[in-house]
Amino acid sequence: MSPIEHIEILKVDLPPKVVRTDAIQSFVTQETPIVRIRCADGAVGTGYTYTIGTGGSSVVALLRDHLCPRLIGRDAAEVERLWKELFFHTHATAVGAITALALAAIDTALWDLRCRRAGLPLWQMAGGAQPRVPTYTTEGGWLHHPAQQLVDEALAAKAEGFKGAKFKVGKPSLAEDVTRLAAVRAAVGDDFEVMIDANQAFTVGEALRRAHAYAPLNLAWFEEPLPAEDLAGHVELARHATMPIAVGESIYHPAHFREYLERDACSIVQVDCARIGGITPWLKVAHLAETFNVAVCPHFLMELHVSLTAAVPNGAWVEYIPQLDAITTSRMAIADGHALAPMTPGLGIDWDEDALARLAVTRDRITRKD
Repeated sequence: MSPIEHIEILKVDLPPKVVRTDAIQSFVTQETPIVRIRCADGAVGTGYTYTIGTGGSSVVALLRDHLCPRLIGRDAAEVERLWKELFFHTHATAVGAITALALAAIDTALWDLRCRRAGLPLWQMAGGAQPRVPTYTTEGGWLHHPAQQLVDEALAAKAEGFKGAKFKVGKPSLAEDVTRLAAVRAAVGDDFEVMIDANQAFTVGEALRRAHAYAPLNLAWFEEPLPAEDLAGHVELARHATMPIAVGESIYHPAHFREYLERDACSIVQVDCARIGGITPWLKVAHLAETFNVAVCPHFLMELHVSLTAAVPNGAWVEYIPQLDAITTSRMAIADGHALAPMTPGLGIDWDEDALARLAVTRDRITRKD
């Protein structure tokens, strides 16, 4: 055992490359808390998490004041044990977004350290199911884009080799949603996947109405049609919709995915590594979905999810939406419309130390006191 003796916590705020709006919100700033764990033998692991504009300081405070101090002197190899202990230490604030996001920063750092010690890339260490996964893009398709821009973005994505693209829905008029999507489908043809995302905007009745109207468009999935807490509504919608129903980015514990799967409330699982609490619970959800013969198409975090979807046999899609370019020197590799799993030891993310030093808005250190 080489105990953990030093932890660094920093936060970087990253503006998105393009304006991102959906049916309920705008993505203004990505707050990115980063945790670096160093052991007595010099081994280092780096992990991270994110918000879309609020709560980053609360995540950092939870890490600094309550979670990271409990890791000092502990064995970093005991990843499952540490995750469970930290989860129960914060039992009064779990299950919820802030706790899950904080746990994810620690857990991904521990996995990075574990992989580096073993000399293996994450996708192999976590399962090694497939070295590449189809990718679709969400770098266009935003709700404020006019119909012609959606068409241009879809055609550009197809020309670049992407296997599909996602488009936001939730215009006040159903007719406008349908017109926009129909224009895209007509432009790209039937051999290009079109995904749609409502960002939890609809009531059950409206989601049913829109699903019926969208049905002729041959959609790959209908994402977050209802608030994530409305399990019964998803059961009703999934019973009547002709396209797959996708959920997961706003679900914060594996047990909640179990409830969705047991009740046939979804047929695509979009578990988000940060929002579920890290790699440790992410893998549990992915394998749970596999037992229900359900595909995993994770939300966001492509730099991390490329390895996780490659790790499991039911990893079906990687969402292309770059988030870390300003603070990394590595990029997700794509060939023939597929995201390629990184082959270097660790998470497969090479951090730009100069950029982190320049852009960090907060920085805290916790050190072992002998």
